[in-house]
Amino acid sequence: MTLRQSLLAGLCLSALWSSLVSAAEPEGKIIRVHKIWDQAPHNAFTDLIRHDGQWYCVFREGKGHVSPDGALRVITSPDGETWTSAALVTAPDADLRDAKISITPNGKLCLCGAAAWHKPEKETHQSFLWYSDDGKNWGERIAIGDPGYWIWRVIWHKDRAYGIGYKTGRQDHGTRLYVSEDGRTFKTLVAELTDKDSGYVNEAGMLILPDETFLTVIRRDNKDASAALLGTSHPPYTAWEWKPVGVRIGGPDLVQIPDGRIIVAGRRYPGGAKTAVWTLNPNDGTLTEIATLPSGGDNSYPGLVFHEGQLWMSYYSSHEGKTAIYLARLQLP
Repeated sequence: MTLRQSLLAGLCLSALWSSLVSAAEPEGKIIRVHKIWDQAPHNAFTDLIRHDGQWYCVFREGKGHVSPDGALRVITSPDGETWTSAALVTAPDADLRDAKISITPNGKLCLCGAAAWHKPEKETHQSFLWYSDDGKNWGERIAIGDPGYWIWRVIWHKDRAYGIGYKTGRQDHGTRLYVSEDGRTFKTLVAELTDKDSGYVNEAGMLILPDETFLTVIRRDNKDASAALLGTSHPPYTAWEWKPVGVRIGGPDLVQIPDGRIIVAGRRYPGGAKTAVWTLNPNDGTLTEIATLPSGGDNSYPGLVFHEGQLWMSYYSSHEGKTAIYLARLQLP
């Protein structure tokens, strides 16, 4: 081989390597995925926490994706492998939907869900909270927010609870930011959180960072279904900046891991619905996909916990024929 041929070969190899490196995205390694519940005809819309050495996973059970018998199931596990039922929260007058669980500043468990009324008088939905000391015994349901506004998730920060509610029904879409100082009475902090021209803005994942920055990734439909919205605010959380993230996401959840990165998970739509995980750059609103979980059909709505160096993630999927609850563990890049 001549010197010229050797130089050309070296340049070609260098160019090939550069293209491979630039094209490759860091990926999360899926350590384990296993089914943890499928006892109802339809099991869906999950959330996950770890509290006092126990795992708690909550979700909706019913005969179908929408059915009058919807109830909120609470299951628990010491290790994430063996799960048992701790409670089933029901309502004789409503389909209970989209269970979310959190821990209050005083160590109680807080269950959030919405009632889709069987016989609505005016508004079709009402958001509720239930509290428990042990995950087994849940107190009376407490109505929160305005009738007809679905507070899809509640988070806690410095003795306050926050929730974003979206207007249900086919007309008059809108979103509101609520705050509560006692966990029972939720007052409107921002009456019109997103512009009415933003489309149908609804399910919101929320996160408050150590520097007090409030982040939310909100599902958006109808107007521009290709892009969820990233909202950013600082205390007192009355002024917000919004930008599209470039990806349509259903049922989003957010968590910040110890190295400072922000992880987002939810339903990814292009190419068929899948449950996906992204890293979020909050400065420019870009998402980088790092993992796709075994999933398909009716799926997603994850709960996220970072524990012992891994991302633990609950979600549901029908890729094995029946909607069931799964637990995944991922090693992040």
